[in-house]
Amino acid sequence: MLILVTQFNSVSQPVVIISSVILSLGGVFLGLSVLEQPFGIIMTGVGVISLAGVVVNNAIVLIDYINRLRKRGIPIREAIVAAGCTRLRPVLLTAITTILGLLPMVTGISYNFREGVISTVSESTQWWSSMASAVIFGLALATLLTLVVVPTLYSLIYSITDAAEKGVAGIRRAYWRPFYRLTGTKPEQD
Repeated sequence: MLILVTQFNSVSQPVVIISSVILSLGGVFLGLSVLEQPFGIIMTGVGVISLAGVVVNNAIVLIDYINRLRKRGIPIREAIVAAGCTRLRPVLLTAITTILGLLPMVTGISYNFREGVISTVSESTQWWSSMASAVIFGLALATLLTLVVVPTLYSLIYSITDAAEKGVAGIRRAYWRPFYRLTGTKPEQD
């Protein structure tokens, strides 16, 4: 978290990124309940950790591009829409390739190279199944949330920050107004 704070020079943007990780846990629990699998501390925990890495990467890519567009002078709403459109393909490709790569672990389909046959039930599947299902369902939900919730939270935080800055400026003007009237000077324009 500290690295993200120094990277973005903000506290609110890393909070948005971490919130996408927390929301992805809903997909993990949904997937485990749909497949009627227990939450294994070791293997499901490894799945949650690997899921967090992918989700954080997707959120960072999206927020970083929004910040770059904002530095170019693009208004906030247009920057969010443009970043969502531009980063849609990389986020979806990352999610789809990861999900497709883990499907054989969940389904139990494997190829036995010694005997040259396709096996539908393997010993390794029983071990890796909870990890793969946690990543698949968590990543599916997290991808949707990253593309919807992260830009929404970014816009909300920007709106709150902008309103707070305007409120502080209004209070400052009201506070100094009697001083300028008494001295006959004009306030400095920001």
